[in-house]
Amino acid sequence: MSSRRALRRRDAVVRILLLFGALVGFLLPLLWTALASFGLLPDNAARPPSLKGPITLDHFLEIGVAEPTFWQELITSTGAAACATVVAIVCSFLAAFGLARSRFAGKPLLTEGFLVLASLPAMAYVIPLSDLMRRAHLADTFIGVVLTEAAVMAPLAVYVLHGALRQLSAEWEEAAVLDGAGLFRVLSEVVLPLSAPSVAATAIVLFVLAWNLLLVPLVLTSGEIKTVPVAMMDFFTFERELDWPTAAAALVVSLVPVAILGGIFHRVLERFTLDVGHTA
Repeated sequence: MSSRRALRRRDAVVRILLLFGALVGFLLPLLWTALASFGLLPDNAARPPSLKGPITLDHFLEIGVAEPTFWQELITSTGAAACATVVAIVCSFLAAFGLARSRFAGKPLLTEGFLVLASLPAMAYVIPLSDLMRRAHLADTFIGVVLTEAAVMAPLAVYVLHGALRQLSAEWEEAAVLDGAGLFRVLSEVVLPLSAPSVAATAIVLFVLAWNLLLVPLVLTSGEIKTVPVAMMDFFTFERELDWPTAAAALVVSLVPVAILGGIFHRVLERFTLDVGHTA
């Protein structure tokens, strides 16, 4: 008994150390960026190395000077990510429900196919999507960016929501149908409330993915519409000298919407799971 307790304690200590190491690895670059945004830079000439420079907010004020349209791009990114998330969630929810309640021989293969589509590299579909957007006269437009980002994220959303919906019992839906409810009433009053945590968590994950998309808006736009990831590239081009504190300030600002979203809905994210179960 004592040996088992010792093993459990050792395993607990190992897990804590691994978690601490992972947090340090993830947070150190963010901490370095945050310090630089406030004017604290490493002094490599000092022994031991230390930070130099007064703490100031001037670099945040200089963002609009270095990138005059940055604040407009921030609004564009937020709106595009939010709209793309809504479109992807609505379409994926309907598709996932149909897939979860259908019965046909190729269902497992089709379900796994959505995961394969979600795993494809962006270059595999961004060029065909770009050509499609040009033919539809939606290239370099807000609507074009929203529809494209939604299309890119939809396969993952279908796969995840299918796993959540197939775990719900169909008895509630059958009871609603017997009471005279139509399909959309069943979806809105029965299925959606029961799957709300999974839908909300999936929407948050999709928003973060849409917010960080670079290649898709980069190929689809040519200057009229620009998202924050594309705008950040202007700070790291060979044509201009890099002002790292200002670029760091812009990076910190770009993290604010995602940080606020995660802070508000962190309890929903705790319930997020990718347990799709048996897909047969």
